[in-house]
Amino acid sequence: MTDTNTPAPKPKRGPFAQRTLRQHVLRRLALVLPLTLLMIVLAKSGILERLVDRYTFSAQSWYDDTALVQHLRLKVTQNGMTHDRPDCLLFVVNGNDQPTASRIDVMEKSTGTCPAPKGELPKLFTLKVDRMNRIVLSDQGSPGQFHPIP
Repeated sequence: MTDTNTPAPKPKRGPFAQRTLRQHVLRRLALVLPLTLLMIVLAKSGILERLVDRYTFSAQSWYDDTALVQHLRLKVTQNGMTHDRPDCLLFVVNGNDQPTASRIDVMEKSTGTCPAPKGELPKLFTLKVDRMNRIVLSDQGSPGQFHPIP
């Protein structure tokens, strides 16, 4: 003889509950979609590049031309020294300067969608980099007269 007064088992709740495929997909989308949109906004606004520069550019990077040029490319475009896109700038490091102080010519590329006329490589300004004291000077707006970059 069985007891007819036994209650039916309650469905599981919480993370172990049975989910339908639709519920599973909706929960994943609710998590992934906002994160994807956030990453796109951060990348388009330039915040992501600034964060990467802040954490990767160190005291040793002042002596690495590649890291220094990447850092200066970000600084020059973000502080308003040029309105060109970062990929439209060409940095030419003068190899004849002393290792602790160098001059870098910033030029505008004329390839692809860059605004410079085809076949030309106009010089925008020169940067003087004092690697020992970590100072960058520019002659933007006053050729030959250097002042700190903004």
